[in-house]
Amino acid sequence: MRVTRYGPSEEAGRGRLDMNTVARLDDVGSFTDLLGVLGELRAEHEPARVLCTLDDVNQCAYTSGHASQDDRLWSDSDDADARAAHIAAALDDPGSRVAWADLPGERLGGEADVAALVEVNRDPDGFLDDVVLVQRVPVPRDDLAIAGIPNGYFTADWTVFQNHAIVRRLAAHGYRHVGIGASLLGFDRAAPPSEDEARAVVADLKHLYGALGAWAQLAALLPERPYLLLGYTEDFPDLTG
Repeated sequence: MRVTRYGPSEEAGRGRLDMNTVARLDDVGSFTDLLGVLGELRAEHEPARVLCTLDDVNQCAYTSGHASQDDRLWSDSDDADARAAHIAAALDDPGSRVAWADLPGERLGGEADVAALVEVNRDPDGFLDDVVLVQRVPVPRDDLAIAGIPNGYFTADWTVFQNHAIVRRLAAHGYRHVGIGASLLGFDRAAPPSEDEARAVVADLKHLYGALGAWAQLAALLPERPYLLLGYTEDFPDLTG
């Protein structure tokens, strides 16, 4: 893997999302390797959080730009720190927060969604883009790191606020939000969940996706790995063909 770090004074163009893009990763070998580099960058930029792109970096940037134009999230500041702080404050506003109980059945793909969840969690390496960008996000909590790459734009996708509700819920299961792509949300964990913990996670995902399918396969996968990938877009199953 080739890691290119950016200093705070370097020009924001040339493939960076904004001045808070602190690294570009090329030829990422695996999701596990990616998590290792994120750990190094997290230590370098403490107390800020870090958040990376996952699948389809260009589409991710495009939809994030549009998602940021939500009246509650929009900021005309040229300062990347100020924009991230504004978005984080909007997400943390009790009047705008989405409750977990309001999320069941939001996805439309049914069993295809569940099959895709199993596939991307079985072999996440194949769903990373050739280029991964890493954002420094100056926020006080892990759940607010999504302010660095807010996403959820198209009508049938989960919104930024719904994605934040999911991030908060998974934090209760020990998962930290570490990445977002054009279709995927990525999480890591200090250690893989136990079988009982994995079943509790899957119970919440059943509530979230509102679908039948191969949930037992996902429950069997989770104790084998310290990460979790979810799809938040209408066309999420298309990732797996």
